[in-house]
Amino acid sequence: MDNILLEQREGDVVTLTINRPEKLNAMTKPLWQALGQTVERLSKDLSLRCLVLRGAGDRSFSPGNDIGEFATERANKAQAIAYGQVMHTTVKALANCPHPIVAEIHGICVGGGMEIAALADVRICGKSSRFGAPIKNLGLVMAYDEMAPLARLVGPSKALEILLEGRIFGADEALQIGFVSRIVEDHKVEAEARDTAQRIASGAPLVARWHKKFARRLQDNTPLTAAERDECFDCFDTRDFQIGVEAFLSKSTPQFRGE
Repeated sequence: MDNILLEQREGDVVTLTINRPEKLNAMTKPLWQALGQTVERLSKDLSLRCLVLRGAGDRSFSPGNDIGEFATERANKAQAIAYGQVMHTTVKALANCPHPIVAEIHGICVGGGMEIAALADVRICGKSSRFGAPIKNLGLVMAYDEMAPLARLVGPSKALEILLEGRIFGADEALQIGFVSRIVEDHKVEAEARDTAQRIASGAPLVARWHKKFARRLQDNTPLTAAERDECFDCFDTRDFQIGVEAFLSKSTPQFRGE
């Protein structure tokens, strides 16, 4: 099967695993589709508080698209457009997911894998992780929808450098340019990703969703409306705000309800 996506739920955190370790978790058209459909479904589940996205094993997050598909699925422009529509629907699903997303990056994270990781909110990698987008060597471009998250994350100049050079670079440089959030020892990546997800999930989920919404809106240079500014104060009418204040005053741990 080419569309193997494992879903594991622990409380209010879901882990999605791209499960093609024999291919270093290379993406296929059915797998892109499965990822997008799964994220769209989970986005509607407001009992969730965080998603963790990873590749199976400890060798690779994903090297991007499976080159073996090119002859049958991306051999010409018409096929590539159909393939791109699937990819871009998934990119949109990840970008619009209201739940915080943590990318757990082991090993290789290049090409389409880097595009997927760029759509996460927090990216944690190991010291031996490798990044890049050497698609110039295939005579391919990174389409607007795919490049936009990378350019927003590292800036258009750095994104262009990555694409023009096609160079593979290490975790330290990825941290320096702002692509990853933090680096840990390789054997600690999974634990750090899980701990991060739990820290996120322990907060007020409505607040997390608002913060994601506000961060996306701030990427748009158009002036904020009065209604948008007013929304920043909706949190004061939530039950979670009352729970948070009561817990602070009683020096206890808040148990947020998402209400």
